[in-house]
Amino acid sequence: MQLTLDLTRKKAEELGKPKTFGQFVGGQWIEGDGGETIALENPATRRILGYIQSGNAKDVNRAVEAAASAFPKWAMSAPAQRQNILRAIAQRIRERHFEYAMLESLNNGKPITDAFTHDIVGAMGHFEFFAGAAFFPHGQTADFADATMLVHREPIGVVAQIIPWNVPLLMAAFKIASALAAGCTVVLKPAEVACLSVMQFIEDIADIVPPGVINVVTGYGHAVGEALVSHPKVRKVTFTGSRPTAQKIIGYAAKNVIPQTMELGGKSANIVCEDANIEAAAQSAVITNIFNKGEVCSAGTRVFVHEKAEDQFLEAFQRQLQAIKQGDPLDPETQLGAMASKMQFDKVSGYLELAKDEGATIFQGGKAASIDNLENGLFIEPTIFTEVRNDMRIAQEEIFGPVTSVIRWKDEAEMLKQANDTEYGLAGGIWTNDLTRAHRIARGLETGMIWVNRYYNFKPGMPLGGYKQSGFGREGCLETLSHYTLTKAVVINLDEPQSTYAVRAPAPNTES
Repeated sequence: MQLTLDLTRKKAEELGKPKTFGQFVGGQWIEGDGGETIALENPATRRILGYIQSGNAKDVNRAVEAAASAFPKWAMSAPAQRQNILRAIAQRIRERHFEYAMLESLNNGKPITDAFTHDIVGAMGHFEFFAGAAFFPHGQTADFADATMLVHREPIGVVAQIIPWNVPLLMAAFKIASALAAGCTVVLKPAEVACLSVMQFIEDIADIVPPGVINVVTGYGHAVGEALVSHPKVRKVTFTGSRPTAQKIIGYAAKNVIPQTMELGGKSANIVCEDANIEAAAQSAVITNIFNKGEVCSAGTRVFVHEKAEDQFLEAFQRQLQAIKQGDPLDPETQLGAMASKMQFDKVSGYLELAKDEGATIFQGGKAASIDNLENGLFIEPTIFTEVRNDMRIAQEEIFGPVTSVIRWKDEAEMLKQANDTEYGLAGGIWTNDLTRAHRIARGLETGMIWVNRYYNFKPGMPLGGYKQSGFGREGCLETLSHYTLTKAVVINLDEPQSTYAVRAPAPNTES
């Protein structure tokens, strides 16, 4: 499909009538217990797009009970059945590709091109990947002289899934596809800031998924988060979001001693060596600055540039960044849209002021942007800070906006020390034409994902997750299925009955 501004504006008018979504429980849409709603807003225009329920603990309980009731049958479903359902979901997304991209752009403020070419394509691909993976969770056997041991791998049960507002539909796909492939049932809590695409998606697949297999509860985190995570019938929690929220969720989950997967923030280092392709490295820095408005946990927000390449890099970075078109997210030519919410706009604006107080130099941007005909929109200029020290707050804290800090380096060992000197460890980039150096730096970085000579080079089945306080567990890969399953060992005795009973414990250095 060729996107045009006329096409997107026409579709925006079609989607413009505010719609109210209920809670999705047991295959049915029901009104929230409290009867209150939350408005979903277009951050570029501040126009109301729709309403979701402001849920509470009673809503959570209904959803978990529905998921628990559906679990036994779904857990025993054939892999082929789960595969067919996941494929059907992917096809449903494909059929409404443009509409979902529009909903993402309208509710989140991201450029329509980002949503169309990345978010929705990624959501489709994720369901397709895990459709094939539905056959993967399997056990093993081990034969002994006196016994056969079977190890079954079984779905863990009802899973609580909490997703963020920056890539709503893609995050829903990440969580739901892997859980369903493993045989788990789901209670999904989307972000109240931006979830219009997710709610429409759930409505569109209601006829595909058996009742109770997927349930959705909307509302503020403080009202539904603790009730969901600490519910006695929830067997696992998976969360993508901020570290402070994760700390609360981990505490809630501890009540019932259940496992968690946490995919949290980042302050990733994008390392430019003196022998790098400087134009390409600068382009990567531009992309990580503007893609999804910088509202990406794996963004390379700390660019470490070798002192011999700094001047050339900064010239290329600024030149390319100044060529970026910022404006109406519905315009296919737009490359930088609006911050997803007033709260996020204010947060980023606060860091722009803080950077100046800390002594960083504004090399480019550094303030709110004014967009013609969208004067009330929540836009921030793409910003470059130089003369940044790694101990500054702007170099240590996740800003989640189109803001990049450039840090000069000379010695590789010292640079690696600084790159690792952060509480986060999610992603990283390396730019060099020296293969040995690339491997050496990659091994030295304390981070879960590293790209060499192309940032954001995501591939199907790539483990997504971090080190340190960027979380634990992995998303998007076959390993994810192990997080949604448990092993059960069954040992079948083959010996004749003995006159006396003795526990068979393995002796040292013997068969075990």
